[in-house]
Amino acid sequence: MLGEGIISRELEFGDFRESMAFVEGVAKLAEEQDHHPDIFISYNHVRLDLSTHTAGGLTEKDFALAQAIDRLL
Repeated sequence: MLGEGIISRELEFGDFRESMAFVEGVAKLAEEQDHHPDIFISYNHVRLDLSTHTAGGLTEKDFALAQAIDRLL
């Protein structure tokens, strides 16, 4: 474990469809990496929380998924 806490990011999109398209992309990445973030959707706002629940905090998996999500944007 690298440390405690979460990586959290809030994003705003043009509309609900754009939000959902982004979430679909995140879901694909999460499945590929077998590491799943908590995702909160409210119309055109999306919040992602990354943490390794089994480790009780952040691990390399969280940072790798965060980087992949950044490339998706």
